[in-house]
Amino acid sequence: MMRSVLASAARTTCARSTRLLRAQFSTSKHTGAPGSLYSLSEEEAMMRDMVTQFARTTVQPKVLSMDEQEKMDPSIIRGLFDAGLMGIETPADFGGAEASFTSAILAIEELARIDPSVSVLCDVHNTLVNTVFRTYASRDLQEEYLPKLATDKLGCFCLSEAGAGSDAFALQTRARRDGDEYVLDGTKMWITNSAEADVFLVFATVDPALGYRGITCFVVDRSMGVKVAKKERKLGIRASSTCQVEFDSVRVPASNVVGEVGRGYKIAIEILNEGRVGIAAQMVGLAQGAFDCAMPYLFQRKQFGSRVGDFQAMQHQYAQIAVDIEAARLLTYNAARLKEEQRPFAKQAAMAKLYASQVAERASSRAVEWMGGLGFTRELPLEKFYRDCKIGAIYEGTSNIQLQTIAKILAKEYQD
Repeated sequence: MMRSVLASAARTTCARSTRLLRAQFSTSKHTGAPGSLYSLSEEEAMMRDMVTQFARTTVQPKVLSMDEQEKMDPSIIRGLFDAGLMGIETPADFGGAEASFTSAILAIEELARIDPSVSVLCDVHNTLVNTVFRTYASRDLQEEYLPKLATDKLGCFCLSEAGAGSDAFALQTRARRDGDEYVLDGTKMWITNSAEADVFLVFATVDPALGYRGITCFVVDRSMGVKVAKKERKLGIRASSTCQVEFDSVRVPASNVVGEVGRGYKIAIEILNEGRVGIAAQMVGLAQGAFDCAMPYLFQRKQFGSRVGDFQAMQHQYAQIAVDIEAARLLTYNAARLKEEQRPFAKQAAMAKLYASQVAERASSRAVEWMGGLGFTRELPLEKFYRDCKIGAIYEGTSNIQLQTIAKILAKEYQD
């Protein structure tokens, strides 16, 4: 009985922290003077608040069932499209919101505070798939696909293979020219959104002898013969589909090449920088979600005649986690603003992704401990946040790859 009462109280008070977090943000129109990293345009603040409401009312009631069933509820995907969250940066002419990159980052963060699985679905679709079309695709491909991707067709990004993970350019998927078509053969692994996707961005080599210079990006419709095979059973983000995708003599029009033949490696390198900022935002949101749920409990639960949150040892713990989350958020927002300003941001993206994933692990682990036995049960989302956080150190570049990226850039800066 006591556990049920405590769980109910914790769920009720989880929402209070949102008001406290909102108070930190200011809404300002950009002027000549720089503002803090919390200064958002009216459009960005509206996006953040709308996504917060969507996450609470539409996503939250389905989180537990989706996690247990390891399946994304179709109504959630439909809701994301209806809310305009699947074409955040897409120009209005193509049915999108034509909002800023920071707006996309805010949306990813807010969704992750409730469910990191829904967050990554939105993230991959926006920061990887839509951005590839906007930045590199021909006008014809943009006109054909961007409106669909903004309104009802989910996309996925097919780069990784069994032997091409961190060494992404060791891929073996082949693309053979046959008249006005390319014939694709190969297997992709760990593809997010693949179970539900209709549009696949596929990286394949036109000639293995060319090394990375043979890698080319293709737009492939599911209807062209894509086979979505084994679905992985995962530790966390279980509602997010992660599948093996097979291409067996799949014929793709030559006009579906994105950019130029042999330039796929450039697309992958550049786009993953944006994707890493998205994953950093997901991890910040996850950390904040875990913190939000645990903190009220510390001031409800009493032991030895005092509230748990009043013990000095506990105060030091939650103060440190608050600092960590703040620092991770600022790294993430800074990388997003640098991208918007068209300034180099590869180093900052790697730093944000690396640190935010570390903070997500610390914050979710601490939050489980703070709530004791209750935190270890499925009555609250803390055990799910704890399971979900681990992927942050793995996908879109492992933590070691982030460190290597940072080190390479630093070495270049100091050697030049």
